[in-house]
Amino acid sequence: MSFNELGLSERVLKAVEGAGYTQPTPIQAQAIPHVMQRRDVLGIAQTGTGKTAAFTLPMLSLLESGRARARMPRTLILEPTRELAAQVEDSFTKYGVNHKLNVALLIGGVSFGDQDAKITRGVDVLIATPGRLLDHFERGKLLLTGIEILVIDEADRMLDMGFIPDIERICKLVPFTRQTLFFSATMPPEITRLTEQFLHNPIRVEVSRPASTANTITQKLVASGGKDYEKREVLRSLIKNAENLKNAIIFCNRKKEVGVLHRSLQKYGFDAVALHGDMDQHARLAALDSFRKGEMNLLVASDVAARGLDIPDVSHVFNYDTPHHAEDYVHRIGRTGRAGRQGASMTLVTSSDDKSLAAIEKLIGQKIEWMTPPPSEASAPERARDDGRGSEDRNSRRGSRRERPARDKRGAPTVAARVSATPPRPVRMAEEPERRRAPDNDPGDPRVVGLGDHVPSFLLRSVARRNA
Repeated sequence: MSFNELGLSERVLKAVEGAGYTQPTPIQAQAIPHVMQRRDVLGIAQTGTGKTAAFTLPMLSLLESGRARARMPRTLILEPTRELAAQVEDSFTKYGVNHKLNVALLIGGVSFGDQDAKITRGVDVLIATPGRLLDHFERGKLLLTGIEILVIDEADRMLDMGFIPDIERICKLVPFTRQTLFFSATMPPEITRLTEQFLHNPIRVEVSRPASTANTITQKLVASGGKDYEKREVLRSLIKNAENLKNAIIFCNRKKEVGVLHRSLQKYGFDAVALHGDMDQHARLAALDSFRKGEMNLLVASDVAARGLDIPDVSHVFNYDTPHHAEDYVHRIGRTGRAGRQGASMTLVTSSDDKSLAAIEKLIGQKIEWMTPPPSEASAPERARDDGRGSEDRNSRRGSRRERPARDKRGAPTVAARVSATPPRPVRMAEEPERRRAPDNDPGDPRVVGLGDHVPSFLLRSVARRNA
């Protein structure tokens, strides 16, 4: 099948041909004809299969008739992250070279004034993250009553980031008669409920089993110690010894780990750049741009880079941390092996990652091969040493340090050493108050009379009495 058979307009077909594409991907071949018929579409496909073009191309064809009005966009595309929103804008720029459509991008980290100026002039395509879109709406700068097509992209990522309440609110603000296009790589129960609520008799397009991984990706597991320095050492060894490594994305579970690992790789001479959600928009775009251009061959990132980023020629993905959510594993390794290319993913696994790994293998329906013995097997000899001689040696070393008292410059024990060397006084037992109430003539009474043997020396001095 070719693009000519999908019902796209001549302008769009020329743009596609100019971009060098001749055959649509499965998701594009199945979804585009239904979109052109103004049907609601529920598209499910693994990442890297061309979902963005599956709604971009038919939207361009449908928007050739009509015009935009001030503050009333004609179409709305919701994306979970700024990077994905900017990427969709690039797709409209590439495929819309023969159109004169106004495209606006509403994302955080950019001036409200500039965005408001674009909306005021009239927008055919509005691409936004949910939070910034609602900010404009609540300021009275935006009307959603003119929306003809609503696109919700990467819906499962919206769920992970807590955007579902915002999505529900936005769906209620747009006209009931709009056309809705819904795309996701996985379909958890919350997303299924959302589709049942806001899609009207949708066409379900599913080109692969939900949460499956591409066959072009070689997946491996690598055992690592649980200490941070041990994991960094294992990662550096993998990078140095990886076959045919052109560039790689290294995923961490937390933003703090991204910064620490990025500085460590730079210290050891690797060309690395960082990307996480706390960076400002300019720094995030600059990091992505340097990685795309090949100026930096390592991108250390949080899961903000796991969904939908179009970096087609990534040779390797390293999971520095085993993802806590199994779906994130699918999206992470989906950054490589795209468009029919071969890719490789390697996941560092510690002894505490057993549950996360089991959930991943259950989700993708296959066992992942180990490059090294699993952590439980690799760490058994070390635990045996720790339980035996090793722990005794450490205890003996600690004991020997305690036995050597600290000394001052003259070689004499310090005051602290003399105090610590003094045997502690016996602690009186709880029953002593009861025994003190015994009769004075009790021969077994152990009561201390007066100060006992511990009379302070100043009380033993003789006192000279003056004659009156």
